[in-house]
Amino acid sequence: MHYFIGLDNGGTTTKAALFDANGRELGKALVATRSLAPRPGFVERDMEEMWEANCTVLRQVLEKTGVDAKDVAGVGICGHGKGLYLWGKDGKPARNGIISTDNRAYAYPLQWAADGTEEKVFALSAQHILSCQPVALLAWLRDNEPESYHNIQWVFACKDYVRFRLTGEARAEITDYSGANLMNLHTRQYDRELLKLFGLEEMEAALPPLCLATEICGHVSEEAAERCGLLPGTPVIGGMFDINACALAAGVTDPETICMIAGTWSINEYIRREPVTDGTVLMNSLFCLPEYYLIEESSPTSAGNNEWFVRTLLPECRRDAEREGKSIYEILNSWVGSLKPDEFVPVFLPFVMGSNVHPNAHGSFVGLSLSHGREHIARAVYEGIAFCHRYHLEKLLKTRETAPRCIRLAGGAARSEVWAQMFADVMKLPVETVAAGETGALGCAIGAAVATGEYASLNEAVEHMTAVARRYEPNPDWTAAYDKKYRLYVRTLEQLDGLWDEMQDLIEGKA
Repeated sequence: MHYFIGLDNGGTTTKAALFDANGRELGKALVATRSLAPRPGFVERDMEEMWEANCTVLRQVLEKTGVDAKDVAGVGICGHGKGLYLWGKDGKPARNGIISTDNRAYAYPLQWAADGTEEKVFALSAQHILSCQPVALLAWLRDNEPESYHNIQWVFACKDYVRFRLTGEARAEITDYSGANLMNLHTRQYDRELLKLFGLEEMEAALPPLCLATEICGHVSEEAAERCGLLPGTPVIGGMFDINACALAAGVTDPETICMIAGTWSINEYIRREPVTDGTVLMNSLFCLPEYYLIEESSPTSAGNNEWFVRTLLPECRRDAEREGKSIYEILNSWVGSLKPDEFVPVFLPFVMGSNVHPNAHGSFVGLSLSHGREHIARAVYEGIAFCHRYHLEKLLKTRETAPRCIRLAGGAARSEVWAQMFADVMKLPVETVAAGETGALGCAIGAAVATGEYASLNEAVEHMTAVARRYEPNPDWTAAYDKKYRLYVRTLEQLDGLWDEMQDLIEGKA
């Protein structure tokens, strides 16, 4: 029997899961990922600690499942997109990694939009520029940390750094790098003109050679094997941007299905054979199925806000639930389900880690009163996150000639019946959840199964290794109520738009 391991390096957790050739999850291991916030708007990660976390979960998943390392046919890795992980010329990380929720470089996209750079960039990359993309972060380092900047040997995405530590080979897998404003989406190659537009020409030599998601890009080294428990020589594939991996695990292999991922980021995506080049969507990138582009609307505005709510405002509830053998999320679901959709709860803007409107917008509850209790706040969080997904969805729908067949939902919302039904009602589309618990890891395992010959294609592997768990139809009794609330959500965004820069000045001590 062949087994496949998927490694998933997310914004808050590092996971490893082991699957058989039928996509059955035999076991998983995870460790919390520590974030560092040295200054407001800065979100970093210790890269050595991150590497050790990957080694830990690999060892643990083998121990938990009892699977012999010699039976692991291949390893795939996914990770959050954007951000920046730099390897230094001195043979160690050049600095802390920078996570995709970092906003230190927010001024650079604004400047590039004002001076016409973004328009020239979009013609090549088919992407707007984000403050968390490597190009903005590299420009910030050039101007603020020249010692780190000039020590760069390799510019890595999150999962490509992990693969480098596993194999010793520096490669750049295209689903990540095509979403980093470093590649020309029309030629599918790096483009020196892009680097020139960003003032980053000297970084050309630091961009690793490109590879494909299902390409075997190296083998576990002797040194890495001692630390992670895998056998030396175990194949490691290129892997993929985690939103590609989740889409695969959700069975998205044609343009008829929209994938939503409610994780740290609000991911809303579908695939098509041509990019959207009129500027109406945030991102085009290359999908792991080479004939398709991934059309994406996203922001760090999803279920990570719910994690913040639980961690910051409900710590004693979580402790009490654990003592009673319950899950805090079961309690949240019961609170939310106790209120009808047409009952007024505060408008929640899910911007505690970033925004999809103004670059300096922050999380907010608008409309609190004495009549509101924790259950109202919980429902406000669920609704605000769903409304933010709808805000992205409406942009995607304008780029399609036909309505999608359904939404495949993954992430935190998919594990909650009340929340999944809310998504169906808010989006006014059927929502299907998938059977896989760890969709990112499963997507990587699917890629590894194809790369090592278990299946002839990704389509064949998806057919054998994925399944739908449940379908939620929109409830016509509640779609109108959510429409009214959504209009209020959008109106709130519009009314607060002029506030955020003044607030940012206070945060930075400028006022």
